[in-house]
This record gives sequence, structure tokens and C-alpha cells, in this order.
Amino acid sequence: MSRLVVVGAGISGLAAAFEWRRRRPDDEIVVLEAGDRVGGKLDRVRLAGHWYDTGPEAMLARVPEAVQLVERLGLADRLVRPATTQAAVVLPDGRFPLPAGTVLGVPTSADGLDGVLTPAGVARVAAEADLPALTLDGDVAVGALLRERLGDEVVDRLVEPLLGGVYAGRADELSLVATMPALAAHLSRAGSVLRAATAARDAGARSRFDADAPVFVTVDQGIGSLPAALVAAARADVRLRTPAHALVRTAAGFELSVGPGAAPERLRADAVLVTVPAPKAARLLADVSPDAVEPLQGIPYASMAVVAMAFPAQQVAAGSGLLVPPVTGRLVKGVTVSSAKWPHLAPGPAAPHLLVRSSVGRYRDEAQLQRTDEDLTAAVVADVADLLGLARPEPVATRVARWGGGLPQYLVGHQDRVDAVRTAVSAVPGLAIAGAAFRGVGVPACIRDAYHAVDALS
Repeated sequence: MSRLVVVGAGISGLAAAFEWRRRRPDDEIVVLEAGDRVGGKLDRVRLAGHWYDTGPEAMLARVPEAVQLVERLGLADRLVRPATTQAAVVLPDGRFPLPAGTVLGVPTSADGLDGVLTPAGVARVAAEADLPALTLDGDVAVGALLRERLGDEVVDRLVEPLLGGVYAGRADELSLVATMPALAAHLSRAGSVLRAATAARDAGARSRFDADAPVFVTVDQGIGSLPAALVAAARADVRLRTPAHALVRTAAGFELSVGPGAAPERLRADAVLVTVPAPKAARLLADVSPDAVEPLQGIPYASMAVVAMAFPAQQVAAGSGLLVPPVTGRLVKGVTVSSAKWPHLAPGPAAPHLLVRSSVGRYRDEAQLQRTDEDLTAAVVADVADLLGLARPEPVATRVARWGGGLPQYLVGHQDRVDAVRTAVSAVPGLAIAGAAFRGVGVPACIRDAYHAVDALS
């Protein structure tokens, strides 16, 4: 029997523990978690009689790892399709349905952009195909490329709210290669952003094994219910409030210093998988993989908060929700109307409420998060009530979840940093690293990265 030690009990660490158990049922698995619960950013609360996610509230279904994991846990009957995915974008001059067929807000043509863009903005997009053929030399910022080729309005009104919603970052700083890999892959051949976006969209449609399958799904008890299910299935020794301070190589494998800093315990391991955020990983790997430290330190994080709200049941005309770009000057980045989006959260006799969530906070703009929970919640409720035009704007329940340093920023050159980390870590037999800092921040991407780490250790 061998002992695997997983550092970090977020979705990456727990998925890795579960997969290791499937492949090596007799091994010992120890999961170390500095906090007082498992799940990392996957969390849920009770809100007006429902389990309600305050972390990720949807999983991309066309990336199969998350759905397959739920099925392997025996929870396939709990998967829920959205009732609607039609969102609108809020702009200073009104609100408009989000154009269909974009690639994270990048249009494939000028069709359907009227209103979302001004006439001049639409004309700028239409003229892109006539510009000189585009060539790229390495990575660039999403905003810089798209402003040059399609104009400022596409970035400020479409890409910023979508990309900012995923990464809590800024289009003018985020890496094209890391955040829009499909678009980047087609650019060199297409020579045009519009043609590359069309090719990326069509390739994504062809990759779906079932044309009728939903793009997104959730879990009826909340995605935040998955961590506990993974712990039970992995049969792991999960140690809460047990940080890992140091990791060294030994003749027999590894030794970790864990637990209270004043009186640490020595924990032996045959293999170690590190899934904590990049700054913590850099400190932990300083002795065993020093070449990984600098690139890990080059991955910054953004803080954000999610406010969950239950209002008296009432009609709202917002589809699945609203995207709110910074050009509006609003506090919130977006509003998800969960009661409309998810059938199991629709108002009913037992829970007659309108359930809504909204997020606050972007990279380099976290000042609003310095408010108290009460002040932040009040400000968000006021913003949401105004955006949705609520006739009954007083919530019956609210909950706030803060994700300090919650989202890694894939800045320009991110892929090079990731490659450097992978190269350094892979040079140490029995050591691997995974998590949201590397190949994607969504739940399926984290699970996929965890599986790759298990492959590397197997």
C-alpha cells in the first residue's frame, strides 16, 4: 500500500482523491485542508428553503468531466438543465439581449449587434474582414487585440462583462491564449478575428456529442453538495485545519510538515499532489521544486463576493440574468435570476420566493469589498432591485460569501508560466500540481486538471 497526500480540499484535490481511489483502491489517501471545511470555492447555503450555491452555480456540460464525475458518484438523477439561458447586457443606453453565437463576447459578424453597439460600433465590426491579414507573434492581451481589430465597444460592452464574469479580471490584461484558446488557435490561419471566431464557434458545435444536450447544467442540491459526496466516495483521511508548511524529498519519498506552526507533525508520503492556490504552492514547493516558485508567484489573484438574495415571488423580465459591464458604473458585475434559470428553484407553494445572486469585485478594483457584510449586502440589494425593476424590493433573506484571493488571473504570458511550473514539478518523481491556476477556472477544467495530475503520478 502506498500513501498519497493531497494538499488542498477544493474540487481539484477531491476529484484527484476520488480518481486515485478508483484506480488504486487499496492505497491510503490523506487530504490536508487548512480551512475548516472541504470544497474550496464550491459552497452552498440554505436560502429561503432551498440549497443555494454561493460558489459556481453552473457547470459547462460540453466539457464532459464534471457531468461524468456526477454520474460516477451515482448522482446523475440530480443533474438539472436550465429552463432558460437567455441573458441581457445592461448598458448606459439601455439593455439588450446578449447576441447569439459569440465566442465569450467576440462576434462572428456584425449581424445582430444593433443596439448592443452604436451604429459606428457595428460598422467598425463589419469592416474588420477588410483589414490587413492579422498575424500574431506570441501572446497578447484580449483587449488590446480586439480594440485594434473590432473597436472599443466590442470590448467594453460584450467581452468585458463575459470575460470579467468568468475571471473577475480585465480584458485589457487577460491573456488571449489562456482565456480564449479556441479563438487564438484559429487566428493564425483565419487572418481575421471574425473568421477565427466563426471557426472556433463551429468547431465547438461539432465537438458536442449530442446536439440537444444543454451547454450548462447544475445539481439540484447545489454544486456545493459534491465535495461531501467526493469525500465519502474517495474514503480519504481528510484533515481539516491542517495546513502544510513545508515539503522535502527523502530517500523513501516525501515528508511534509503539517498542522500547527508551533508544533508541526511530520507526515510521510509516497506521492504528493499540490492543489492549493499558486502563492501557497510556491511556498510549499520552495525546497523540492525551486524552479516552480517564480512562475507560480507570477500568477496573481482577484477577490470577489457573491450576495444571495430571496425576494417575495414576483415577475421580472430578465431571462436567466443580466450582464453588467464596468461602463455602466454599477457596483454589481452581473445578476443571475436563479428562479427563472433553474426549474428546481422556481417559486412554489413551499418556497414562494424569487431567488437571485449577484457578484462584486474585479482584479485591481476590490475597494468595494472593504465594506462590512451589512453595507455590501444593502448596496447590492439596492442595485439588483433597480436593475430588475422589483415591485417588492425588500428581501426576505440574504447571504454573503466572500472569496478573498478567489480567482487566478490569466495575464499575458500565462501559458509560459504554466509550462514552466509543469516542467519544474514533473522533474520530481512522485510530485504533481493541479488547480484553477493552470488550465481553466471552471469546475470541469479543474476536474480535468486533477485527472492529468493523477495520470502523471500513476
